[in-house]
Amino acid sequence: MNIDKLSKRLELVSSYILKDSTFADIGSDHAYLPCYAINKGLAKFAIAGEVVEGPYQTALQQVVEAGLETAISVRKGDGLEVIEPQEVDCITIAGMGGGLIASILERGKERLSGVKRLILQPNIGAHHIRNWCLQNNWELNAEEILEEDGKIYEILVAEKIDSTKAYTLSSADLLMGPFLRKQKNKAFIKKWTEELKQLQRILTNLNQAENPEKVAEKKEILEKNILLVSEELK
Repeated sequence: MNIDKLSKRLELVSSYILKDSTFADIGSDHAYLPCYAINKGLAKFAIAGEVVEGPYQTALQQVVEAGLETAISVRKGDGLEVIEPQEVDCITIAGMGGGLIASILERGKERLSGVKRLILQPNIGAHHIRNWCLQNNWELNAEEILEEDGKIYEILVAEKIDSTKAYTLSSADLLMGPFLRKQKNKAFIKKWTEELKQLQRILTNLNQAENPEKVAEKKEILEKNILLVSEELK
């Protein structure tokens, strides 16, 4: 992977960047996505954010080598600290756990002012992001699921809506994705077939717990999710 050729998952992420926008790539690593987006004319300006010194320096060097210093600002900071309110139209966060992505969005909520679209690619735990979106008036309007190099990735695209607009998701939608459930492609079937087995293994272990009352709530959630996934795979 380089600034001219992204992985399939990042290329798919890039396809949802708003045309001629200013976007921020949080956890940009090598800044491949910002460099690619600028070179392909997908955005007019980009911010590459990194919290760790090493990746920050790597991103900075990549942008300089690509000759894109005037089009990409590399910034060091924790999550959305690298942007100001009203500064960007679009935010991408890729390659992290869903819980961490939701935490980044929650901690930086005040900096989301002016942002029109979130493009989020969790490696695991996409339900955390769906829950956050539902609770914060961000409506999912697209989802993708794909397999690459033996791993399955999900991409969630959400746009800000007025707090008075009715927006709901069922338990199955929150867990597995409203759009992904409709598409139900090979990657989706593979992911949830494997997830179902894992959920059942965990439930079996909980059933053998010495203190059943301590795991009762967790068992209830597991049983509910097992039922939802089993129904979906029928």
